[in-house]
Amino acid sequence: MKQRKGIEWSRLDNASKIFPATCNEKDTKVFRLVCELHEAVKPKYLQQAVNLTLESFPLYKSVLRRGIFWYYFERSDIHPVVKQESSPVCAPIYQRDRKNLLFRVLYYNNRINVEIFHALSDGTGALWFMQTLVYHYISLRYKDKITGKVPKPNYSASISQQTDDSFGRYYTGRYYTGRDAIGLAGRNIKGDAEAEAYHIRGTRVEENRLKVIEGCMPVKAVLEEAHKYNTTLTIYITSLFIYSIWKEMPANRKNRPVVLSVPINLRQFYESETARNFFSTMAIGYKSGKNGSELKDIIQAVSESFRKELSEEQIQMKVNRFVSFEKNYLTRVIPLPLKDYVLRIASKLKDRSVTASISNIGRIAMPVEFEPYIRQFCVYYSARRPQITLCTYGDRLVLSFSSPFAETEIQRIFFESLSQKGIRIEITSNL
Repeated sequence: MKQRKGIEWSRLDNASKIFPATCNEKDTKVFRLVCELHEAVKPKYLQQAVNLTLESFPLYKSVLRRGIFWYYFERSDIHPVVKQESSPVCAPIYQRDRKNLLFRVLYYNNRINVEIFHALSDGTGALWFMQTLVYHYISLRYKDKITGKVPKPNYSASISQQTDDSFGRYYTGRYYTGRDAIGLAGRNIKGDAEAEAYHIRGTRVEENRLKVIEGCMPVKAVLEEAHKYNTTLTIYITSLFIYSIWKEMPANRKNRPVVLSVPINLRQFYESETARNFFSTMAIGYKSGKNGSELKDIIQAVSESFRKELSEEQIQMKVNRFVSFEKNYLTRVIPLPLKDYVLRIASKLKDRSVTASISNIGRIAMPVEFEPYIRQFCVYYSARRPQITLCTYGDRLVLSFSSPFAETEIQRIFFESLSQKGIRIEITSNL
């Protein structure tokens, strides 16, 4: 962080700037990471674990402030206090007129919940925070039962590496200025009217609450199904999600493409250990005729879209696009209220080309000594449209559906499709 009149501060990274501008009661831009234990959480040890974890993640001591031209983080002396869960899932964290931390730690029965405002970090950075927190909690809670020295989670970045703005670091100055290709698989889509994606409609849950449905299943069983199609778990689940949405679509709207927004962890392509946001997104879609579409056809098309969107050229273009917005002279001198207005309009326009979202956090690793105490992890995001988030711990794959709508037909089709293949699924819900 930089110093200004004795106050430590830092700029938001390039991906973070849209979140303060576009968050609201319907879409709080908050996501939750959950560690489900085999025994009830002891808040005394959880509070101690939070204190220890913050020593390794100083950026989490920040509050979000509004400047004349940009938002920025300011170091705060506010101390987080763990609380028993009592508010709705992914309730608002950032409030313009309040000076508060951008994360909260909650517990409920045997679950540790960490909720984070997306401007602070992305899923990967937040997972490093969560792993460190759980490491300290279990080490404190079961110190009399664990023998020997347990290795810490595999994240040992320095403070400067944690707070690095990796977008600026890997900006090359070259930016493709034409229209971004949506990357729709299947048929070519031409014309704005035709290219507008299918939008899922439904009855909003009361008080803007989030409906969450979790499906836990053996990861090996799902991998076996994916391998039958010679594809990866992520592509298989993405394709099955598209298939489930298509099955539920009204007949008179099946000419619309189903388009999923898929985040890309840019740390897979660049050397970076930043705990801040360092991700981009790609649009993966499929359009079929009214006669229907087989899952194998969707998988083939989605695989081709993944291959194109994850090319070196496309990835660099995405990084440059983020940074070029900030470096543009006109953008720099526009006052923040006007920037917020423009970003909100841009976000609404982008929504026209997206049906739903899916994110794979990946495999979560913890010390083998902790296996007797941890049951599973799961992740879900606030959603203005249905979204799937998946992660794996051991042999437990948890697929979390979050949706603002009361209807659950897409979720039913999705989980029934897996169940019909002989995969055992445990279903839980918050409503």
